[in-house]
Amino acid sequence: MIRIGLVDFDTSHAVEFTKRINHVDIAEDQWVEGAKVVAGVPGKSLISPEVIPKYAESLKKYGVPFFDDPADLFGKIDAVMIEAQDGSVHLERAMPFLERGIPTYVDKPFACSLADARAMADLAARNHVPLMSSSSLRYAPEVVEARGGRGATGTLQGVSTYGPAPLDPKGRNPGLFHYGIHPAEMLFTLMGPGCERVSCFSRPEGELATGVWSGGRIGTIRGLRKGSSPYGFTLFGEKSVATRDVSTQFIYRELLKQIVRMFTTKEMPIDLRETLEIVAFIEAAKTSGDGGGVPVEIKF
Repeated sequence: MIRIGLVDFDTSHAVEFTKRINHVDIAEDQWVEGAKVVAGVPGKSLISPEVIPKYAESLKKYGVPFFDDPADLFGKIDAVMIEAQDGSVHLERAMPFLERGIPTYVDKPFACSLADARAMADLAARNHVPLMSSSSLRYAPEVVEARGGRGATGTLQGVSTYGPAPLDPKGRNPGLFHYGIHPAEMLFTLMGPGCERVSCFSRPEGELATGVWSGGRIGTIRGLRKGSSPYGFTLFGEKSVATRDVSTQFIYRELLKQIVRMFTTKEMPIDLRETLEIVAFIEAAKTSGDGGGVPVEIKF
């Protein structure tokens, strides 16, 4: 049984993930086997400090002991999940665990700069530590089924994803780094890596980022900020075009299966180069949006 520690409680993921891993206060069809959350550090937040007491109360009810300092978890856990909503603090939070060889999951967004993302990836590589970051939408059954053109559409010529993309009012997770990370992860899951440049138009009503992949394929993200805001995607395939809604019913369960498998096997389910490319894509989209839509080359 893998002993997991949680760091930071300013997102509902701290509670929802614990429910599924510890088999408490949730239906059995949501359970994930092979691990247990055994300790937590509530932490501090510059985005949503007001929610920490509420989530801490829930985790206390589930029997999770708390500590004040992440270093207090050393020797008590086999793996860690960094749950800070603020992507700009993820490097600081993850470093002590990566330095000690503790398998680490960093919640979305992995980082809010390519420099921070590279620093974590380099540290994990030097210390041979499994490291993973992912939106739960990557593992939505509809996305998994369509990945790589395996569905009825055939080989994918392009993909358009959409989903909520509210801006972080505190500015800590700029642009698509906030909730726009979800449609971004869906896009890269379906298209694969290889985006060369991106153009982005950002408005209060929404955001449209268009990437050109090697070989000329085009992928787009529609970040929704007004009106209806479901998750979904359109596949432009060799055989047909198809639009699909994406259900969120089991996305946490499916993500957690991958995380626990990584903690157990020490094998990373996502190539970190793809994770770095997603960060580079979003960073370039922000630069493009700030510049009125000028194309920006993606380098990482």
